[in-house]
Amino acid sequence: MQTEKVVDMTRGAIAPQIIRFTLPLIIGNFFVLSYNAVDSIIVGRFIGTNALAALGAASPVMNIMLFLIIGICLGMSVLMGNYFGSNDIDKLKRVISTSILAGGLFTVLIVVLGFFFTHSILALMNTPAVIIDDATTYLQIIFIGLIFTFIYNIYAATLRSMGNSKVSLYFLIASAFLNVVLDILFVVIWKQGVAGAALATVIAEGFSALFCIMYVRFNIPFLRFKRSEFVLDTHFLKIIMSYSSVAAMQQITLHLGKFIIQGAVNPLGVFVIAAFNAVTRIDDFVMIVQQNIGHGITGFLAQNKGKGNYNRIRKGFIIGVKMEILYSLLMTIIIFFFAKDLMILFVGKGESQVVEEGVQYLKIMSILYLLPGLTNVIQGYFRGLGKMKKTLNSTFIQIIVRATAAYLIASYFGIKGFALACLIGWIFMLGYQVPVLLKIGKKNRIKRY
Repeated sequence: MQTEKVVDMTRGAIAPQIIRFTLPLIIGNFFVLSYNAVDSIIVGRFIGTNALAALGAASPVMNIMLFLIIGICLGMSVLMGNYFGSNDIDKLKRVISTSILAGGLFTVLIVVLGFFFTHSILALMNTPAVIIDDATTYLQIIFIGLIFTFIYNIYAATLRSMGNSKVSLYFLIASAFLNVVLDILFVVIWKQGVAGAALATVIAEGFSALFCIMYVRFNIPFLRFKRSEFVLDTHFLKIIMSYSSVAAMQQITLHLGKFIIQGAVNPLGVFVIAAFNAVTRIDDFVMIVQQNIGHGITGFLAQNKGKGNYNRIRKGFIIGVKMEILYSLLMTIIIFFFAKDLMILFVGKGESQVVEEGVQYLKIMSILYLLPGLTNVIQGYFRGLGKMKKTLNSTFIQIIVRATAAYLIASYFGIKGFALACLIGWIFMLGYQVPVLLKIGKKNRIKRY
């Protein structure tokens, strides 16, 4: 089933395939991050430090729910990639229909729970009283928009499982530009505060979801489902739950750790919360590329695993490692030398205390970026081979160690302590990943022969 709408990565030159598949993911996720980054920049510059801190306090909660959905869809896409790689379109369609129905119901559940328990969760995180109401308002609106987040991600995951990562990119670009326009309207012109920033994000996400639905319906004939074809297949549901639960846990464990760490940030005051919000946005832009290289390796490996191409799997992984190293070193140079300029972008020159706090963090973090690059490509390798529990275990180790270190050293080192806590967590994560990687690689070499 090879058409211009899908890409078979089980044959042909490996490096160009991975680059062509990964580059749209990278560009696309830059635009995903632009949603929250634009919110933070506009809110920080036009409303003030308290509003920026409110978004910072809200972010860990929002990201847990967001990446829970992304993780579920990522797990589903691995199974889809296997069936597409083996050209079993009937099973592919049943997996897709089951994924849409089960994932949709689950998304509605977390929207309802999240909406009503937002204030209690923020209070549990020791969110300062001066920003908790704004943070609650922002989150409640974002939670409603998770319906659109799921629709977009399940359709995008379906397309990526078939090697098409470009279409969702185009839709993200369009919706990201729309988000900027709406942010300016709601926040700058109509003075709707943090609620306006949230509304802009939700409306833009709604358009990206609609674009995906329309594209699949009109451009991929074999994915035009009749009403009778939308079935909840219990056999595939069990497999999907196995894949998606582990992938989702791997995704939210990382952000659950950030949620826990935010509890150590909040007692340090509004200026540190605002600075931490800005620096984590910068970190996200750096690390999302590392994650997408890992996701590109996942997509490549998933298809080749379906065909049993273990030699291509090994070569693809090595190419991914080289990509991570080159990119991480480039980011180290950029972030280290432009840390102050990046902080000023978020809050302006007038907030010197916030800028100084952020620069201290970024100077340390920039020299550590190679470590998450390596952990992400190894995670992509594990996911592509269906070793979802390995990704969960390694992420769990990293975040437990990181969170523990943050609480132990943040009061002494201040915001710099959170960067040092990341270093400790990544060292422990690699200590788990590398032996497992070598063991799996040895088994795959045996299978080749």
